[in-house]
Amino acid sequence: MQELVLIQPVRAAEKDFAQEAARAALRREFEERLAECGPLAYRVARGVLRNTADAEDVAQEAFLRAYRRFERLRDRGRFRAWLVRIAFRLAIDRLRSSKRREVRETLWSETSPRPSTEDLAATSEFQAHLDRALEELPEKHRLVLLLGAIEGHSLEEVAEILSLPVGTVKSRLFFARKQLAEKLRCHVKTIEKR
Repeated sequence: MQELVLIQPVRAAEKDFAQEAARAALRREFEERLAECGPLAYRVARGVLRNTADAEDVAQEAFLRAYRRFERLRDRGRFRAWLVRIAFRLAIDRLRSSKRREVRETLWSETSPRPSTEDLAATSEFQAHLDRALEELPEKHRLVLLLGAIEGHSLEEVAEILSLPVGTVKSRLFFARKQLAEKLRCHVKTIEKR
């Protein structure tokens, strides 16, 4: 009985080899860019979270998400800003989650007289309004405000983290504070009318 041997056509083998080579080149490019920008993503996460372990987790998650989507990134020259944005958003999500958990745990563990329902409603209403107001800010203003005014980084540190001139950071911080104050002023006026 004859043995049947299947021979893969040369074109298919060349195609597989070319695809593998392209994947390897993409992986190398990602690793090179990550080596350059990875510490910045960690610093942004650390600046938002103020906790080394959480910042490391967020940075790792940002790296993983960036790797999964790297092939679809159109402008590879914007990798640095893209990675920082991913890390920043993940850090903000982690921070919000931990604050909500902290508030819940504090409320559950309190043995002193409980705040009134009106106080809790006003606090949560203001927090929700503040979160909405921050979300409505343009991303470039929100990022500078969170790093500079809320997280306490100096203007020079924010400029270094975001690779911007200090003057641009000052300008964005000014406009972010102005816009946020206006949004919160409107909220306070509606409360006073009640």
